[in-house]
Amino acid sequence: MTLNLYFSIIAFILGAVVGSFLNVCICRMPRDESVVSPPSHCPNCSYRIRWYDNIPLVSYLLLRGKCRGCGARISLRYPLVEMLNGLLTLALFLRFGPSLTFLALFIFCSALVVITFIDIEHQIIPDEISLSGIVIGFLFSFFLPWLGWLNSLAGILLGGGSLLLVAWGYHRLTGKEGMGGGDIKLLAMMGAFLGWKAIPFIIFVGSLFGSLVGVSMMMLQKRDSKLAIPFGPYLAFAAVLYVFYGRRIIQWYFSLGS
Repeated sequence: MTLNLYFSIIAFILGAVVGSFLNVCICRMPRDESVVSPPSHCPNCSYRIRWYDNIPLVSYLLLRGKCRGCGARISLRYPLVEMLNGLLTLALFLRFGPSLTFLALFIFCSALVVITFIDIEHQIIPDEISLSGIVIGFLFSFFLPWLGWLNSLAGILLGGGSLLLVAWGYHRLTGKEGMGGGDIKLLAMMGAFLGWKAIPFIIFVGSLFGSLVGVSMMMLQKRDSKLAIPFGPYLAFAAVLYVFYGRRIIQWYFSLGS
């Protein structure tokens, strides 16, 4: 086994293990419960999950997706989050190697995983993640030459300010709330980690995919434009896309006119 392959496996395992903790956050944060205490347990029978039943991905397969205590079905979301975070961590490691950039973006993408699944199910974005993320991203900017504190600060202001302006304009025109404050704080967090240049890309791509999926859902469900669609997951998708391919896509786009 080569050294690079060894570290790649470690990176995937790290992401999956952290993904197990992210599942706890996804389950408990919307209920304002502690993510530390009590220990992991079955929500159906309160059976305390032992360490050997809490091995990411493996335990779900060995238990055949059922609780050892009562046999209740375990949500497919648990292995999905573990697999997703494992693959994201592996991709970040292969792209950035063992570096401070990897650590910063690992924290960033893990936060986006939690936000995505909570927003899909509950249509909320916890302030504990977005506001903490703004601070953490800004602190990292002092140690990442490609980001820089001024770029990060501009990203926070542009990210939060742009959606705040859109939300204010929509409210003035319609008298209704069209965008939650959670999305505004989320985009400010993205600006803190990625800088101001990422914001136009994230807004455009997130809005594009959000519109395509939203229109498709309204047609399939035969609902009108009042159907509530969480925007956070599309912003998260666009942010991850920017991390890996954003600059290439932007260069390709501008090359079309040359």
